[in-house]
Formats: sequence, C-alpha cells, structure tokens
Amino acid sequence: MTIFSSQLFMSAIIFGTVILYGALGEILAEKSGNLNLGVPGIMYLGAIAGLAGAFFYEMSTPDPNGFLCLVISLIFAFGASCLGGLLYSFLTITLRVNQNVTGLTLTIFGGGIANFFGGALNTLAGGVGQISVASTSAVYRASLPFANDLGAFGKVILGHGFLVYVALVLAVCMAWFLNRTRTGLNLRAVGENPATADAAGINVTRYKYVATCLGAGISGLGGLYYTMDYVKGTWASDGTIESLGWLAVALVIFATWKPLNVIWGAYLFGYLRWLYNYIEGLGRSSQEIFKMIPYIVTIVVLILVSIRKKRENQPPASLGLSYFREER
Repeated sequence: MTIFSSQLFMSAIIFGTVILYGALGEILAEKSGNLNLGVPGIMYLGAIAGLAGAFFYEMSTPDPNGFLCLVISLIFAFGASCLGGLLYSFLTITLRVNQNVTGLTLTIFGGGIANFFGGALNTLAGGVGQISVASTSAVYRASLPFANDLGAFGKVILGHGFLVYVALVLAVCMAWFLNRTRTGLNLRAVGENPATADAAGINVTRYKYVATCLGAGISGLGGLYYTMDYVKGTWASDGTIESLGWLAVALVIFATWKPLNVIWGAYLFGYLRWLYNYIEGLGRSSQEIFKMIPYIVTIVVLILVSIRKKRENQPPASLGLSYFREER
C-alpha cells in the first residue's frame, strides 16, 4: 500500500468530515465564550440517537421510506446533541459551574449513555453486531451516479454521501455569518467582552445558550455521519468517535478559530489519523506515535500563534470564563 493511494484519501475525507462537524460546532460555541470540552460526548449522543431513531423506524415497517429514514435520523441526532448542549449551558451559564469540569463530565456521560443504549439496541436486534439500519445507511452513503465513471478523481472527490458536501457549505456559511452579519458580530462581541456587550444591549445569556446548543447540534452530526457512513448503520463501541471528537477540539486551535481553516485542517487530520494503516512494517508503538501526530501539530501551531500574537489568531478573550464571575 502507498501513502498516496486513493483509498487513503477516501478515508481521510470520511474521517475528516467527522472531525469537521465537531470542530465547526465547537467554534460556534467558543465564539460565545463557552469552552465545551464535551464535544466527544455530544458526538456520541448524536450517533446513538440517530441510529436509534432509524432502527425503530425500520423495525416498524417492512418497506422503509428513504426520505423518512433520513429525516428521522437527522432530527433525533440533532435534537439529542442540542439537549447535550442545553445541559452544558444550564450548568455553566445559569448555575455557573466550571466549564472544563462540565465539558469533561459531559464527554464521560455521553460515551456511557451511547454505549449503554448501543448494547441495548444490539440485544433487540438479536445479539452483538447484529444491529443494522441498511436503508438509512444507504441514503447517507449514496453518491453521484456518475462518480465512479470519472476514475480516481470522481471516486475520491465526488464518491461520498451528501453530508460531506453539507459540511463544506456549512463551514463557508459559518465564516460569512461570523464576519458579515450583525448577529455574528454580536456573538463575537459576547465572546470577547460579555460585560461590554451587555452594556450595549446584547442579551449575553441568550447568545451563549443559542450558540452552544446549535454548536452541539452541529457537532452531533459528525457522530451521525460516522455511524451511518463509515460503519454502515451499525454500532461500534471501539472509542473511535471519542478520539475523533478530541481531534475536533484540537482542530479548533489548529485552525485559529476560523471556519474556513477548519476545512483543510480536518482533512489533514483525517489523513494523519489513518496514515499508519498504509505504512508497512509499523509496530504497535509506532502506530501510536502516528496517532499522536495531529496533536503534536496542534501544539506547534499553538506555540507559533502565541509567539506572533496576532489578535485575529487568538481565542475569544472571555473563553472559558464566567461572565457573571467577571462582573463581580
């Protein structure tokens, strides 16, 4: 196998898309000043909720409708992830609990809930590894009919499900929203200086709640995509979703909180995350070192950004801090 094989690039885009959704959701939350380290747990919630919704629908009818499969799984995944974001918001904004502790707890909670219900769904389906939502997965994995006729280019660039391209559009729209709209600028003001934003008549609490909940919903779509596309509508409790969730958090720093930078950064992380499978003769210890590369790159970027000290490359000034605590 070669490090330039089309299959590796295909895997990089798949894994990169999962990371991309997680990072975009986290950027939206962090722009409001909320540091949500619960992204892996939220991605777990999106994955299991979307799978469960599709599973019970497909069990209820002998001829599942593809459109309904899509709508039900999306609603369940986005809704469950938003609830995770709502829980985080209530604890950190209303009750003023420490953001780092809350986020890490949410990650543990989300992973535990997802694996518990994943095991329950496997039992309902007849045993471990038996759960399958083939009709729903087929909708998510469907690509353009002429993609394979265009050779390697068509397979690598056009041979993916629709959520890959939705993520790209979402990144562009988020960049426009944050930089070109009044609401986006107000959100950034809340993240930079909530006291000043409040004095200017901006409802700080509302902006924080909405940004964090919507960001969680977006992150949850990454877990849904992994479950429906990569593992083809089954449940895998191997910890991959969690590892990709942490890469999404790291990517936010790597991309210097810019949605457009997240696009190429996500695919780079996806490539590095899967590269060790395409290098022959690597031992287990060497494989673990390769898995560390994205984090090492992020640390290097963080150091360089800190040295340059450009304002546009820095995190929101109030990130991780309680507005109410600052006000006192």
